Amino acid sequence: MSNTQKFKVIYDTDPGVDDAMALYYALAHPAIKVVGITTTFGNVTVDQAATNALYLTAIANRQVPVTKGVKKPWVKAGEAPPHTIHGADGMGNLPTRLATTNQLDPRASAQFIVDMARANPGEITLVAVGPLGNLAAALKLEPELPRLLREVILMGGTVIEPGNVSPVAEANIWNDPHAADQVFTAGWKLTMVGLDVTHQVILPVALFKKIATHHQHPATDTLLHAVNFYAGFYSGLYPHVAKIHGCFGHDVLAFIYLTNPELFTTEQGRVRVAIDGLAQGQTMMHRKAFEYAQSGWEGHVPLTRVCLQVDAAASTTVLEQTLMGNWLVP
Repeated sequence: MSNTQKFKVIYDTDPGVDDAMALYYALAHPAIKVVGITTTFGNVTVDQAATNALYLTAIANRQVPVTKGVKKPWVKAGEAPPHTIHGADGMGNLPTRLATTNQLDPRASAQFIVDMARANPGEITLVAVGPLGNLAAALKLEPELPRLLREVILMGGTVIEPGNVSPVAEANIWNDPHAADQVFTAGWKLTMVGLDVTHQVILPVALFKKIATHHQHPATDTLLHAVNFYAGFYSGLYPHVAKIHGCFGHDVLAFIYLTNPELFTTEQGRVRVAIDGLAQGQTMMHRKAFEYAQSGWEGHVPLTRVCLQVDAAASTTVLEQTLMGNWLVP
């Protein structure tokens, strides 16, 4: 990609603290143009997710179309949002919010994805960091979507690292495993950025204090408040995270993969999702050269590129340099 070209990105999200971190990275990065934000349930309800996406873009003085998408899983019963992790409002329980006037795009998120892909064939990268119901719904509307999108990068799943909602499952996939399995088998260029790498990157609250002090702006003040709440949860859960009073980057790693794929070590293999039972939400990866006797792993199942290692220090530096840049209007 040349210096004058930008990645056109639809950001599918359930903000969420790390979602906000990822959004501001995307808005700040000179190589990314966010052409739309599609929201879903997950860290919060879909209504709150849409509210947060509108608010985060408004206080950053950005005009980006925001749509509201699916509000529950395709098949399984919905789960209550994790208020102890992100706060009841998804932003660490902000004490106040500035008045804003931006409004939702009236289209459903799936329709917006399809419309944008049809209007820009081969140009749109879809970065998805929540449950994958919007992508599954978009596939139903437009079966040719995998050939219309440039690629899909998702934050979700895990291959080697233990899960964070069960011994084997990551939250985004577990929240809607049926939709996730459709996404993994759809046939687009797909990269999975899961817990195998996101648990390697611990971001200190001090970094976000530095960014907020540098900018002196409502957007970075809001992000600092949210990250501080988020870090309180993770520091209470993991002693090695508590040592630096930080948090996992999770969603922002999907965007760092987009801009700096050289920082990641990946493998390709077929990925399927367990849709029920104790293993519900597990992302299972075919990593062997031979074929299994069990059905579901045949050669027609498309390959997924899975991130298994990351240069954590370099990723943190990329995040810091991007958010310290000149991307906010005072």
